[in-house]
Amino acid sequence: MHIKKSSWIKHFDFILADLICLNITFNLAYWLRHGIANVYEIKDYRMIMIMIMVLHFCITYFSNWYSGILKRGYFGEFQKVFIYNLEMIAVVFSYLFVMQLSIQYSRLTFISYFCINTIVMYMVHIILKKIINDNEGLSKYNRVKILVLVNEEMAVDSVNLIKDGHDKTYDVVGIAIVEPESKCSEIMGIPVVAYGKDVYEYVCHNVIDDVLICMDPGRQDEIERVTNKFLEMGVTVHVKMNMFTQGLPNVYFGRINAVNVLTTSMKTVQPYEIFLKRALDICAGIVGCLITAILFIFIAPAIKIADPKGPVFFGQERVGKNGRKFKIYKFRSMYSDAEERKKELMDKNKMSGLMFKIDADPRIIGSGPDGKRKGLGHFLRASSLDEFPNFWSILKGDMSLVGTRPPTMDEYEKYELHHKSRLAAKPGLTGIWQVSGRSDFTDFEEVVKLDNEYIKNWTIGLDIKIILKTVVVVIARRGSV
Repeated sequence: MHIKKSSWIKHFDFILADLICLNITFNLAYWLRHGIANVYEIKDYRMIMIMIMVLHFCITYFSNWYSGILKRGYFGEFQKVFIYNLEMIAVVFSYLFVMQLSIQYSRLTFISYFCINTIVMYMVHIILKKIINDNEGLSKYNRVKILVLVNEEMAVDSVNLIKDGHDKTYDVVGIAIVEPESKCSEIMGIPVVAYGKDVYEYVCHNVIDDVLICMDPGRQDEIERVTNKFLEMGVTVHVKMNMFTQGLPNVYFGRINAVNVLTTSMKTVQPYEIFLKRALDICAGIVGCLITAILFIFIAPAIKIADPKGPVFFGQERVGKNGRKFKIYKFRSMYSDAEERKKELMDKNKMSGLMFKIDADPRIIGSGPDGKRKGLGHFLRASSLDEFPNFWSILKGDMSLVGTRPPTMDEYEKYELHHKSRLAAKPGLTGIWQVSGRSDFTDFEEVVKLDNEYIKNWTIGLDIKIILKTVVVVIARRGSV
């Protein structure tokens, strides 16, 4: 799942900083003229403050003001900030004149605002750019992990181009050489991690968000074949050429630093859609964590009485978006030696593929030697109460409320290439296959198929539909294990 970024989203930090500047400097200008007071409680000036914020978005949007902001020098930045504030104050004065409201306001207040905001905004931009450049834009964890696939003779020029820019969104984690007989081990400080067809296995079992293909344009058939192979794995592909687009999904042209690319992916989403999804996750995470704290008071003693040896919470390393590892937490519903006993029960596994599921699981707390009793563990799982600690992972951003099931490490290590596609989105607490009767599925390939359908057809409306279905499933206790 690829987010189609704009300069607004890419420079959200500047947008937020500018909005804070607008509010602070307007208050300062008012205080200098009229004395300290709460400007937001003064109706006339509150209206102007709202107008200024709306104007900010209009001016910056239509002038594409944030585009290339990291590349601007000191003088260029001051020029941009000065013109922006000049346009802002001109619109405000024009509005007051046309509406015959100028007598109600102090012109000195607005002139002070123009001067103060120009200086403060300029200083904030310079400081923020310094911080961003010093810290390479984003943390290593959050940056897009990109692999460069190149012909050996084009490797140096291609790496130079991707490194030639101020956009720190991408973290080049490695280079793959098309020629299997190549002897290169490092190019410009970046390790060569794969040769020839080994690149597919590398992408399958490592954290790779995007692949940038920089190959000889004359090898169009090979480029198309490689691109489609990566798309099957759920990886976003950027191609340094524009010779073919027919048949590729979600195609658009973009730029990665100095490289003009064609980008294609399983699903391209708009920034506002991801914002809404994350906002929903944060709200759900906060509420879920509060409920978890209440449930802990009752569930923790019950678990300790039923199985005193183990902890209240079960923690396990899982695999998230594009192979990122994280830890999930649940109220423990199994005995403390459940993982060791799993090997003994593998012959009873009813799932065809990489997942594990049996009908009568003696590892569940209170299930008895034959696994057929309905004790505490079965109650926690059937009611889905054991899942509530996962809201902490949702709040942190490792998971989403709706997504795909996060695989265990041993499942992930056995993935075939096409299985990687289900990791193109964040894992979820619930998902399309869970509300489709998860107890009825015995073939892992069916789960992969459903997860891929969810990713390709994702909308915020689909998430809401799945959440409502999940509530019905949990209340009716259908499909739980």
